Amino acid sequence: MKLAIHDSETDIVFTLALRPTLELTDEQFEQICQANRDLKFERTAKGELVIVALTGGETGRRNIKLSARLEVWSDQAGLGVAFDSSTGFRLPNGAIRSPDAAWVRLERWQALTPEQRKKYVPLCPDFVVELRSTSDELMDLQAKMQEYLENGLQLGWLLDPETEVVEIYKPNQPVERLEKPANLSGGSIMPGFVLALAGILTA
Repeated sequence: MKLAIHDSETDIVFTLALRPTLELTDEQFEQICQANRDLKFERTAKGELVIVALTGGETGRRNIKLSARLEVWSDQAGLGVAFDSSTGFRLPNGAIRSPDAAWVRLERWQALTPEQRKKYVPLCPDFVVELRSTSDELMDLQAKMQEYLENGLQLGWLLDPETEVVEIYKPNQPVERLEKPANLSGGSIMPGFVLALAGILTA
């Protein structure tokens, strides 16, 4: 086993390499999450366990605004289902990820069984947002966005409040980089969704 630690003033991130000593099943991973509710967990495609402590106040405020604005549109549009940062998605490559906000088209969500909906959602979202916090390495988040694309993502936004820069990810297209945009559009993937970035990307 190997342990990598990234520390900051507000957050601590651990990456624990379990293989070949231990291979976590989905059920065991879920038990770990249930027993440690003050922490956020992800599992990489390599079987590594990523552990993140609770976020600081600023990140929490930005996250709640992001989730609320996505949910308001999603509820009114009726085109899909929105999820907050506590939701785990089991990607086709075996990783279990929990983006800061996500959205899945209604027909894909309805195709899941009631049992599948109760557990880690067994698909890659159509749309995800990752909001960089003080503990996040930009390169790690960029790699995660590429992983989403490789597993079926249709639209992804990487928001960096420190630089006020947004990176937009779409399949088979170069990453688009925007500096200090006032809002972002969901385009044809999420018709009518416009995310105002005041209080999320900017203070």
